[in-house]
Amino acid sequence: MTGSAPETGPGPGVRQPELVTVEQATTAVVRGVVPTAELRNFFDDSFRELAAAVSVQQVAVQGPAFALYHGAPGETADLEVGFVTDRPVKPRGDVAAGSLPAARVARLLHLGPFDGLGASWGRLGAWIREQGLTPGEDLWECYLTEPSPDMDPDDLRTELNWPVTD
Repeated sequence: MTGSAPETGPGPGVRQPELVTVEQATTAVVRGVVPTAELRNFFDDSFRELAAAVSVQQVAVQGPAFALYHGAPGETADLEVGFVTDRPVKPRGDVAAGSLPAARVARLLHLGPFDGLGASWGRLGAWIREQGLTPGEDLWECYLTEPSPDMDPDDLRTELNWPVTD
C-alpha cells in the first residue's frame, strides 16, 4: 500500500481522510450474509476457522484482520472477513481464497470503540463527496489493534478504506 501519513485533525487523536493507492492483495476469507445483530459471533467463529486453516496449510498472514463489505450493511451485512496472505489458501470448511482490490481509496483512521465506526464511515463518505469523488460499492475495515476482553476500547484503531473514482 502506498500513500502519505494521515494529517492530524482538529482535535487530539482526530485524523483527516486521505487518498491512497493500494495494490491487489491475496486473502484467506470466510464469506457470509449475516444479520447485523450476529456480526460479533460471525467474526469470532470465522477468525477461529481462518486461524486453523492458515496454520494447517502453512500460509503466512501478511497483515491485520479485515472485513470487506459488499454494499452498505443494513439489517444484514454481506461481507468477507479474513487476512491478507502470502499465497492463496485451499478451500477448507468455510475458508476460501479471496482478494482485496487494487484501487484508489479514501482512507480514515478510526480511533476508539467499534460502536463509533458508523459515524466515522459517515464522515469518510461526506469527505469523499466534498472532494467530488464517487464512492465504490465495496469497502473494508482493517483492525490494526487486536481486541481483547480486558483492553480499553478507546485504544482500538481501525483503518477505513473506501474505493473511489473521479
